[in-house]
Amino acid sequence: MPILEIIVLILFIGVVAFTYIGEAVLFSFFVYNKLRKRKRHVLFTKRTILLHLIAIFGIVCFCYGYFIESYKIEVNNIKLPTDKLKNTSFRILQFSDLHCDKRPANEKEITKIINDLKPDIIVFTGDAINRPSYLPVFKETMKNLEAPLGKFAVYGNWETGHWPGLDYYSQTGFEIMHTKTVSLEKNNETITISGLRCDKGWYADGLLKKLSSENYNVFLFHSPDLAKYIHNYTVDLYLCGHTHGGQIALPFYGAIITMSKSGKKYESGKYLLGKTILYINRGLGMDAYPPRIRFFAKPEITVFDIIPE
Repeated sequence: MPILEIIVLILFIGVVAFTYIGEAVLFSFFVYNKLRKRKRHVLFTKRTILLHLIAIFGIVCFCYGYFIESYKIEVNNIKLPTDKLKNTSFRILQFSDLHCDKRPANEKEITKIINDLKPDIIVFTGDAINRPSYLPVFKETMKNLEAPLGKFAVYGNWETGHWPGLDYYSQTGFEIMHTKTVSLEKNNETITISGLRCDKGWYADGLLKKLSSENYNVFLFHSPDLAKYIHNYTVDLYLCGHTHGGQIALPFYGAIITMSKSGKKYESGKYLLGKTILYINRGLGMDAYPPRIRFFAKPEITVFDIIPE
């Protein structure tokens, strides 16, 4: 984790801890004075009123992030013109980081949203579940998604690091893209989809150097960690997730922590890396570890319309 993220995280936790420990101390003094029948107004000085307002604001933000923003799915539509297509277009829908868990997230909503968008291709860029017991929820969700040209997925760090032995994709219609490239045709025009599981980033050279510059090439990887190498290959669109957009972001600053090697350099959204477009999806679920909220980092589904230039 980059040092800047560590510093900001410590400062953020420190401010939150100071606020609510301060409130607890003030309330303790208030109760103590009441019991001793002292008339000290420790709760209502100018400084303590400011502290109360900050504490109330923090509680309001937490409730908003827990009960509201976590379920406000944002659909982003991005048009990408290319001279590699002449007479047809491809609609690719990306979602990521579903993190199915005990607390339902957005599994029920996304089936209708995604199918109504009528994608040609659906891609999932990893992190399926937080607990093995919720694998059936994940598989049922994935099975019900529709895309005529195919559905493709790569493993995230939760699949490789936490629950590596599970069967995630049988009977879902998704093809697992582990060091693999497939060609997809529509109206006699072709694009390629390539993918690597997140613990095989070192194999990118062996996979991507085989791509033809004549095709429109899409690359799936769980995180943006390969961004600094992608200029070496003929990749047109690099799709990933992992960062959750920080999951908790601050106005004007953005993600507090991304859990990515690149830190805030690539935290969410669209970036141009030479001739490659990098897109980092904020994901739909939440990490298993607290705080289980989203703030200024709405759940996201992204639609890419690859169209003739």
